Amino acid sequence: MDRPKVVVFNGASIDGRLAVSPGKLLLYGDERWEALGGQSSFDLFGWLKTYHGVGATLEGSGSLVREDQAPNPLPSVEGDVESLYQDHLPQAVIQRPDHCGWFTVVDGRGRVRWGTRDGADYGEEWRGWYLLVWVGRHTPPEYLAYLRREGTPYLVSGEGRVDLGEAMRKMKALLGVECVLSTGGGRLNGALLRAGLIDEVNVEFLPALIGGVETPTLYDSPALGPDEPLTPLGLISCQVQSQGRVWLRYRVEKSQV
Repeated sequence: MDRPKVVVFNGASIDGRLAVSPGKLLLYGDERWEALGGQSSFDLFGWLKTYHGVGATLEGSGSLVREDQAPNPLPSVEGDVESLYQDHLPQAVIQRPDHCGWFTVVDGRGRVRWGTRDGADYGEEWRGWYLLVWVGRHTPPEYLAYLRREGTPYLVSGEGRVDLGEAMRKMKALLGVECVLSTGGGRLNGALLRAGLIDEVNVEFLPALIGGVETPTLYDSPALGPDEPLTPLGLISCQVQSQGRVWLRYRVEKSQV
């Protein structure tokens, strides 16, 4: 396979909601969810990261900033900007002796302003991890110049939107990543699904109902056409966790029905 294995993991309500209401970020961090005992007694994310030998995690920008949150303006870029649209992989970052993995974020619109890039700032368990941003040829040049000034690596793929398949292939070819663990929101999940990039699905269902037509769900993607195939899954395991949680783990079957 010319791309990394892609494992998706989410915590969701029984009705498949990833947030408590529209305009909120993912479940964790919302005080209403925390009031229900929102923390698991078992670190599924950490287990998956170790079990699969994950070389990169993956998030969408929507996991970090709300859609209605306007980013701070950046200085304009003068002159020819073509060189900005080349992959930026600084050797000082790529060849770090303590490298363990990449904290990867899809941010084609250039919405996130980063306060830190080194994973060690988030705790000892993230020491050796470093920020990497996926952008496209539609990304504002001001944002690419900002990433370069900050010493932040980025990969360029796609026109109009980030080409997730191309970015995945670059992760393996240029950085040697063999497995990506995605914990993004419904739109990133939906994009990975429609691109045929998911190999394993993990959902920890949480004992609550949320509802809401506009509340983010597990897989927000364009609807299937009348002749488009479903994506069949094969059950790997089902485990009852503490506090009424259930962890379902599936592999994506190669044949489609």
